[in-house]
Amino acid sequence: MQQRVVLAIDIGGTKLAVGVVDGEGRVLDYRRAPNPNPPTGDGESVLQSLFALIDELGVERSELLGIGVGCGGPMLWPSGEVSPLNIPTWRGFPLRARLTEAFDLPVHIHNDAICVAVAEHWRGAGMGVDNVLGMVVSTGVGGGLILGGRLVNGASGNAGHIGHAIVHEFEPLCRCGAIGCLEAIASGPNISAWAYAEGWREGFPREQRTGQDLVEDARRGDRIALAAMRRAGRALGIGIATATVLCDLEVVAIGGGLSQAGPLLFDPLEISLRERIGLDYASPVRVVPAGLGQESGLVGAAALVLHPERYWSAD
Repeated sequence: MQQRVVLAIDIGGTKLAVGVVDGEGRVLDYRRAPNPNPPTGDGESVLQSLFALIDELGVERSELLGIGVGCGGPMLWPSGEVSPLNIPTWRGFPLRARLTEAFDLPVHIHNDAICVAVAEHWRGAGMGVDNVLGMVVSTGVGGGLILGGRLVNGASGNAGHIGHAIVHEFEPLCRCGAIGCLEAIASGPNISAWAYAEGWREGFPREQRTGQDLVEDARRGDRIALAAMRRAGRALGIGIATATVLCDLEVVAIGGGLSQAGPLLFDPLEISLRERIGLDYASPVRVVPAGLGQESGLVGAAALVLHPERYWSAD
């Protein structure tokens, strides 16, 4: 008998990804496309783009155990009404209900950064340890917590959302309405915006002032780009130091597009982290790139269905 698999979905502000994942956490097939993410509307265009991408996989519903979904937050959990800060047309959008209606299968949904944490604990950089913070540093900054070997959901399902931990007392203003959030400093768009305000790529069109452009310029030694990466890395170190002391973490695994910057991000992060950890019990924490790379979100979404004893406590 053919092994049954999970349809995994990973939804971010700039991309949509879908895949077929087996019981060992292997991504057997996947598709990826830009998120159309219009600034206004009822959210249907994003959903229809997602459905079209799933159709490209050609997987038969009889082969599926269920559907696992990672989506940007915040969201009402476990009902799956999503309001991602970086998808403005989804405010209270009933994503879990719409997928259940369309496919007539169990749907397990969580924050996309939580899915990265789950993936890294199950099959990635956090294998073999019980206390892991998984992070995404990309269009936004998010996180998820594994403590005592199990996913911690919190009161509303948003536990571990480190992107909105406060790392600066006075600035900048975050899109969530708070002041000094980690995401307001260390997300790709906010790093680029700060650098541009400092004079980086003046006169370039907006589409040539992305986080990827900034990383490339920093690698070439651009002074402002390097300063922007140091600023982001130091802010990440502050947030991670706080989380480590609070939660007694062993591993912090960082995924997302900006994690590909390597030492440009991780070196100032490590310096900042070590400056702020004084207690012996916190000092062994390791901060590492996500071991599963761009597959983390899909593998973690699938694990919500494949291993509910550890990663899904809602139903």
